[in-house]
Amino acid sequence: MENIGTIVTIGIVILLVITVIKTARIVPQKSAFIVERLGKYAKTLEAGFHILFPFIERVAYKHSLKEVAVDVPSQSCITRDNIAVEIDGVLYLQVMDPSKASYGIENYMFASTQLAQTTMRSEVGKLELDRTFEERENINAAIIQAVDKASDPWGVKITRYEIKNIEPPESVKDALEKQMRAEREKRAAIAESEGQRQAITNVAEGDKQEAIKKSEGEKMKRINEAEGRAQEIELIANATAEGIRKIAESIQAPGGSAAVNLRVAEQYIREFGNLAKKNNTVIIPSNLSDIGGMVASVTSLLKSSALTSEKPSDQTE
Repeated sequence: MENIGTIVTIGIVILLVITVIKTARIVPQKSAFIVERLGKYAKTLEAGFHILFPFIERVAYKHSLKEVAVDVPSQSCITRDNIAVEIDGVLYLQVMDPSKASYGIENYMFASTQLAQTTMRSEVGKLELDRTFEERENINAAIIQAVDKASDPWGVKITRYEIKNIEPPESVKDALEKQMRAEREKRAAIAESEGQRQAITNVAEGDKQEAIKKSEGEKMKRINEAEGRAQEIELIANATAEGIRKIAESIQAPGGSAAVNLRVAEQYIREFGNLAKKNNTVIIPSNLSDIGGMVASVTSLLKSSALTSEKPSDQTE
């Protein structure tokens, strides 16, 4: 009897443990449990500690209320210009209504990824290959709008969708690479020609400025030379006038006429001697014996020149 009592006691303890396990539930933060009572939806358990009716209520579904990233597998899409490209992406979704997510659809993650793929194929088919790289944001927005609208009865909110990779065929890659290489070479040629044009312009501008500077320098040189010649002529004229004036004053001074006669005679004799040395033929004046008369004539000429040069001075006074 004691053994039977022990076995019963152990069985009661085990039953109590199983009952506690079945009835006590701890729901983590940002999670939700769906409870069914006799196979029918009863309630949604939020974060915290909960007690269920044993053998009557059970946790049928467990959902995370966090935003979840779901990988959308790569798929082949045909563009408007009939080029097949491989595109994959990432879908971000969040459970907003756990009861709808449990009973609205069998597997909301699978359904969301499938809908994202079909929408992707539809949107890519509207675009040419070149534009698929440029229209990523528009494609993402279209997929979010389509999937979010369809997932509303499922209690799921589509927050974002991002295209990860767009892989065109190898032949298209080669063509695009050649196109980009040609575009880079074109830009380089344009830049080089612009540089050459700028260099030519700069050289021409430098030559122009150099020619202007040279002409200005030549102009100043000629002006300075002309001014120098004018000053030289003026100085010579003043010196000549001063010399003539002093000669005139010397002639008018006492003994001046005799000095002039002597000087004229000396010059006459010297020049006549030089003429005889340089030429084989000697021209003898008809009045060679009358040197005194010749000197008197020259002296009279000098006096008359002196008087003529003094008259303007007297008139000015």
